[in-house]
Amino acid sequence: MSYKEHLKMKQIMKKTDNILWLLLIVMASACSSASSDTTMEQSAQIEEASEPDSLKGVKMVTIDTPKGEFEVFTQTVGSNPDMRVLLLHGGPGGTHEFFKSFEDHFPDAGIEFIYYDQLGSHHSDQPSDTTLWTIDRFVDEVEQVRQALGLDTSNFYLYGQSWGGILAAEYALKHQDKLKGLIISNMVMSIPEYTRYAHEVLGPQMPEGVFERIMEIEAAEDFTNPEYMDLLMKHHYSEHILRLPPDSWPEAINKAFEHLNPEVYVYMQGHSEFGITQGATLEGWDIKDRMQELYVPTLSIGAEHDSMEPKEMEWIAGAVQNGRYLYCPNGSHLAQYDDSEHFFPGLIEFIQDVDRGDFP
Repeated sequence: MSYKEHLKMKQIMKKTDNILWLLLIVMASACSSASSDTTMEQSAQIEEASEPDSLKGVKMVTIDTPKGEFEVFTQTVGSNPDMRVLLLHGGPGGTHEFFKSFEDHFPDAGIEFIYYDQLGSHHSDQPSDTTLWTIDRFVDEVEQVRQALGLDTSNFYLYGQSWGGILAAEYALKHQDKLKGLIISNMVMSIPEYTRYAHEVLGPQMPEGVFERIMEIEAAEDFTNPEYMDLLMKHHYSEHILRLPPDSWPEAINKAFEHLNPEVYVYMQGHSEFGITQGATLEGWDIKDRMQELYVPTLSIGAEHDSMEPKEMEWIAGAVQNGRYLYCPNGSHLAQYDDSEHFFPGLIEFIQDVDRGDFP
C-alpha cells in the first residue's frame, strides 16, 4: 500500500472515529462530567496509539510544476519551533532513507527534522518527464515545500547531502533570506573539481589495473556488466561511499539504493561514479565564484575518505561570509554512518550555536 493509500485510509478512520465520538457523547450525557472527561482522554490515547509509526508526522505536499501538480512526501520527526531541519537527500533520485541514522541523534538534542522525498523519488510522485529534472525546478519545489511546512527565518535549517548539497546551495543563492542556517554536506561546489579528483586521485589509488578496467567498461557503455558493479563495490563504494563491509551495510542504506530512481539519476548524473557522464544535465556545474554571496550561517561537512575532495569542502566554509567546517577523519560520503562520532556532535553544535546566537 502506498503512502497516499495509507493516508486515505487514515482519513476514513478519522471519519469513523467522528461517528464513534458522537455515540460516546450521547452515552456520556447520562454520566457525570468527570466520567465523561476520563472517557474522552482514554479515547484520545487509544487513537494516538493506533496510528502506525510509519504515518506519524507524514504530510503529502502538493507542488505546482510546468507539467501540472504533483505530490511529494514529507515526514516530521520531533517538535521544536526554533530548530527545524529539512533534509535534502542525494542522488538525484535518492530517498530520505539515507538519513535514518538521524533518528538516533537529533531527538535527544531537541532538534526537529523533516524527511522529504523529492519529486521523482520513492514515496513521492514519479512522473516520467525529463523536462522536470532541472536544478531550477527542484529549487522551486523546495521553496513550495518550505511554505507548506511553515518554515521561516526563525527556525529553518536546510541540510543537503551530495546532490542535495548542490540543491541546498542553489536554493540558498536564491532564497537565503528565508533561512536560519545552511548545511552543505559531502559535496563540492564544482563538478569539474569532483571529476578531476575522481580521475586523478581516487582512481589511481585502486589496485593496479582496476581503474583502467572500470574506464574500459565505461567507454564501452557496458554499465549493466556485472563485473562493473563488482569492481565498484569492492574498490569504490566500500572505500569512499560507506566504509563498512557491503554485507553489513545498514538496512536503511540498502533500501535507499534499492529505491533510487534510475531515470532521474542517469538523466542528471549519468552512469559513471567518477564524475558526470557527458550529456548529463549536471555536467559542468560550478558555482564557486558565487559562494561569497552567501551570508546565512553555513556549515560545510567533509570526510577524509569521501568521493569528494576534503579540501574543496573545507574551502566552502571560507568562501561564504559566515562559515564553519566540520571534518570527519574516519568518514566517507555517508559519514553519518561511518563517522557518526564526529559527524553528529559537530552538526548538532552548529545548529544549537546558531539558535543561541553564538555563531560565529
